[in-house]
Amino acid sequence: MRCHNKIQLLSVLNAHIVSYPTPMNLNYSWNGGSLAGMMLASQMVTGILLAMHYVGHVDYAFASVQHLMTDVPSGMILRYAHANGASLFFIVVYLHVLRGMYYGSGAQPREMVWITGVVILLVMIITAFIGYVLPWGQMSFWGATVITSLATAIPVVGKHIMYWLWGGFSVDNPTLNRFYSFHYTLPFVLAGLSVFHIAALHQYGSTNPLGVNSQSSTLAFGTYFGVKDLLGALFLALIFSILVFFYPDLLGHPDNLIPANPYSTPQHIVPEWYFLWVYAILRSIPNKAMGVLAIGLVFISLFAMPFIGLGGGKFRIITEWLYWTFLADVFLLTWLGGNEITPVTSFVGQCCTAYLFFYLLICQPFVGYLETQLAHGTKA
Repeated sequence: MRCHNKIQLLSVLNAHIVSYPTPMNLNYSWNGGSLAGMMLASQMVTGILLAMHYVGHVDYAFASVQHLMTDVPSGMILRYAHANGASLFFIVVYLHVLRGMYYGSGAQPREMVWITGVVILLVMIITAFIGYVLPWGQMSFWGATVITSLATAIPVVGKHIMYWLWGGFSVDNPTLNRFYSFHYTLPFVLAGLSVFHIAALHQYGSTNPLGVNSQSSTLAFGTYFGVKDLLGALFLALIFSILVFFYPDLLGHPDNLIPANPYSTPQHIVPEWYFLWVYAILRSIPNKAMGVLAIGLVFISLFAMPFIGLGGGKFRIITEWLYWTFLADVFLLTWLGGNEITPVTSFVGQCCTAYLFFYLLICQPFVGYLETQLAHGTKA
């Protein structure tokens, strides 16, 4: 008998990876899950290696990163692989989420697949934010100060949460130690959530571009789609190598190459590029509490999408058109988040924010329902 029939672990891996029945008409946009898993593994490996040289103290954190870059053999490659790997990780996950929205991959009965995916995205955002603080550069320090102070928008317990995050009455050494601890722990939480995400997916099987039941037209994942995923991994590795070896600071901010100085505020505080759309929403609303509430409402809308939406826009003309306008809106918000605040950018940001909520809260449920009724020849 084969080994995978004798060893339980190998039997599970064979059933869920090698011989897992996969719809035969999947395209390359379904590579996102596998590529995201590869990037998570890469981030965990490079993160563990970086932790061997990092010093979690405000007096030595920045110097330890510089020591790693200049004195440790291949340390510069290691540091830039981790920094740019985070960007590629978010690119892959964002494309994975957008593909799910387009094809309605989270529609019933796959609600848990979508919900666990949104949880993974939230944990990723938290992990990336606290990781951005660890180099203890100017943008790290002031980003931590601004974002953690948003907790004060929570009634009654807001200030207590902020002081707990700080470990005192300002962003200082206790803050850095807590963030270092969380940043080291949360990737393992992400790995566990990913296993749960895969288990939820395999309960009902993968969707496909046509959105039809394809249980009778499947292929073994390992023998066919594994090769397609390998091609996607090679393409991703090419982009990864170009960033690390030729443009290592392309996606970073130059102010973070300056040691943190609590007495000198940067002229323009911006987060990493993959948070810019959130940052644009936050600053387009003058009231801090309302801004935090708006961000929360975005993610609540994402959680509720399997229940308020009626599938993707592949064969729904109006829904598909609105989807592309939503995508353009998110790109515009990302661009606005990286620009300085002016009357024009503020106004455009408010319009884009309003359209984002219009799409999530009105277009998703009502337009989908209208198109479904029209498709069945009944009145809405």
